[in-house]
Amino acid sequence: MELRQIPDRWRRLDVTVRDLPLGLLLAALSFLPVLRGHETQVGDLPGRPLDTLGFAILALECLPIALRRKLPAVSLGLVALGFTLASLGSYHTVAGTALPIALLSAGAHLERFRRTAIGVLTAAYAGLAVALTGLGSTEGAGSFLVFYLMLAATWCVGAWLRSTRAAEAERRRHVAETTRAAERTRIARELHDVVTHHVTAMVVQAEAARYLTAAPERLDQALQAVGDTGRRAVTDLRHLLDLLEPGRGAEPRTPPVGRLLTLVEQTRQAGQPVEFTEQGTPAASTGSADLVAYRVVQEGLTNALKHARSSPTRVVVQHRDSDITVEVATERSAAVTAVSGTGRGLAGLRERVDLLGGEFQAGATDGGFAIRARIPARGAS
Repeated sequence: MELRQIPDRWRRLDVTVRDLPLGLLLAALSFLPVLRGHETQVGDLPGRPLDTLGFAILALECLPIALRRKLPAVSLGLVALGFTLASLGSYHTVAGTALPIALLSAGAHLERFRRTAIGVLTAAYAGLAVALTGLGSTEGAGSFLVFYLMLAATWCVGAWLRSTRAAEAERRRHVAETTRAAERTRIARELHDVVTHHVTAMVVQAEAARYLTAAPERLDQALQAVGDTGRRAVTDLRHLLDLLEPGRGAEPRTPPVGRLLTLVEQTRQAGQPVEFTEQGTPAASTGSADLVAYRVVQEGLTNALKHARSSPTRVVVQHRDSDITVEVATERSAAVTAVSGTGRGLAGLRERVDLLGGEFQAGATDGGFAIRARIPARGAS
């Protein structure tokens, strides 16, 4: 077994097994002569050597440390009992350090009856102080109070660790929920962009084909256009599914500038008169700007097909060194979009453009409807 595998195998062990060595270490340290006089103890009664009862009490103090995270209440109860018996029996050993360790762990890991545990421990400590005083302890009330405050501070440290851990868990849960929500939004936006245009074009082309039964050649062309559009939709959907499937290693593809013309031709085949103008030369590096510009044109043409069918539509794309400007305008009012559409497409476009630091406008014009966007050419990719 390689050395680097040891930490991983250790973490896979049950937490009880991982905590047991700490208890065994405390028990072993209790037999070291050099540590005598440095014990965790209260009452200041004359010490006595370990005997059979002392060994049993030593085990009662140390071994329950193995349960400090799995069963913190049981661990603390047994360790406190062992500490009480050791104090009353004057068995002063390093094993007494198990009490603050168990307190710290209970403060950090105990989930239920925390106030009850504090009350019971406080009452038990008061009874121990009274019993030790009766056995001749020379420590006054002040010393007992200081020791109690030290134990209480240990519990508070554990409680602080617990609250910190809970806050971190809540932060991670919030981040996970936010990430899932953002991912759902991204998936919905991509599906809308990929599916809506193709399906809208197919519906329009199929409806047009119903009226071409008397013209077999034109009917064949219309059905061919439906098939081509469907195949493009399937190709885009497959690529989108590759992006969403973990481990496939697919990279988001940016539609080349030439595909704008393909998009326009597809819309024309669906019966929409489109005037397309492209000005300037695309920059060598545009980041995500090309993809966003493509989506703006795609959404504009889709809305034209759905809400301003057969109305003249103008598409103007201008490339500059610093940005890409896109305008898609129809001559018939598409205000019906706000009524019959979900608005998801325009909202998604606005988010995309805003993310790149651009400008986006969509609304009615004089007798028509227009979408305009300015997209920085070196946006985040």
